[in-house]
Amino acid sequence: MNPTYAEVEAALLGRWPETRLEPSLERITALCRLLGDPQDAYPVVHLTGTNGKSSTARMVDALLRALDLRTGRFTSPHLQSMTERISLDGEPLTEEQFVEAFADVAAYAQVVDDSQPHPVSFFELTVAMAFAAFADAPVDAAVVEVGMGGSWDATNVAHGKVAVVTPVAVDHARYLGDTAAEVAVEKSGIIKAGSHAVLAAQEPDVLDVLVRRSLEVGATVLREGVDFGVVERLNAVGGQQVALQGLNARYDDVLLRLHGAHQAQNAAVALATVEAFVDAELDADLVRAAFGEVTSPGRLEVLRRSPTVLVDSAHNPHGVRAAVETVQDAFTFSPLVGVVGAMADKDVEEMLRELEPVLAHVVCTQNSLDRSMRAEELGELAEEVFGEDRVTVVRSLDDALVRAISMAETGEGMEEAIGSGGVLVIGSVVTAGEARILLGGGPAGGAA
Repeated sequence: MNPTYAEVEAALLGRWPETRLEPSLERITALCRLLGDPQDAYPVVHLTGTNGKSSTARMVDALLRALDLRTGRFTSPHLQSMTERISLDGEPLTEEQFVEAFADVAAYAQVVDDSQPHPVSFFELTVAMAFAAFADAPVDAAVVEVGMGGSWDATNVAHGKVAVVTPVAVDHARYLGDTAAEVAVEKSGIIKAGSHAVLAAQEPDVLDVLVRRSLEVGATVLREGVDFGVVERLNAVGGQQVALQGLNARYDDVLLRLHGAHQAQNAAVALATVEAFVDAELDADLVRAAFGEVTSPGRLEVLRRSPTVLVDSAHNPHGVRAAVETVQDAFTFSPLVGVVGAMADKDVEEMLRELEPVLAHVVCTQNSLDRSMRAEELGELAEEVFGEDRVTVVRSLDDALVRAISMAETGEGMEEAIGSGGVLVIGSVVTAGEARILLGGGPAGGAA
């Protein structure tokens, strides 16, 4: 008899957490071998980068499904439910399917546990579950996002037909390096012999690393700004209208229901990825239809009106900068009140510095994880950046949201406010996910 979903969740959480790393592919290689190497049963689109991976993966998935291909998608971390990590045909596994996927691999994981110095981790086991579920379906294509880095990431037992590298910046410095170029070395490990390497626009030193790796393994390099890119971008109601230059054709009048230049960039990367995957020009109407249904929960997602509440999962300075630029470009809030909850191991001070020019006031809070920076400590950092008068500390996220919404509605203490107020919830994927639940955002894993 299979365990319950709650029991599976507890069993997974009882394993090595994603934040505890022992760089090795030995455990996942051994586990996949026992499962019959399911990752070799279908072609793979493999994505890495610092920001934009999940949004790009959802766009790739939508385009492949529009081509009548059956897809599997693996992304991480999840916003609200573990089931979001593994999707078939654009929809997350049901709790029953997730339990079945766990049951299919659990006994094999125990064999590996007993034969290795370190047990199979939470992340390694969910990767194996995804690979096995995709093979059982079976899928025509798997869209697989790395968890962290590239070379030593458990997903890297797969051989990507197309390797995608979204913009690279410093994050997880403890594990990946203190400079973007050092981070790029680790991420370049997903580029395999004979693959297509689809590279988003990068800093020159990062691009050098990625191109060098591609040449070393004999991968075909496809660069944003050279081989494909965004031609035009106009803000539209509920999103933006873009013109995209693909590898083989230009696609005009594409409505994207996502805000920001970075999402237009993600769309261009996704389009080039699918063109490279199928080695053909795509039907323009198909492209428009596919992009028209793409959503990206927790990525500058509007979850309430009057006042507008935006939730964003940015958790590093590069991601926060993109969110700030998008808010300035697509919205006109006055005042804009921030609700910030971040993990203690992140560059929180720099994230606050990115937010300072656009927030009239910041409410410092914390999420439910032990890794979350205490609200009081976050408040002390915020006061150094914003000044004491622009900072409020509210430990409970629920209460923090209520406080920020009230301030945005009334302009309390912000006499210079001149229009409709808004709230931006930002700082962590976990904070974004918990805020979605509190604000009634609904399931986060669906295709549209």
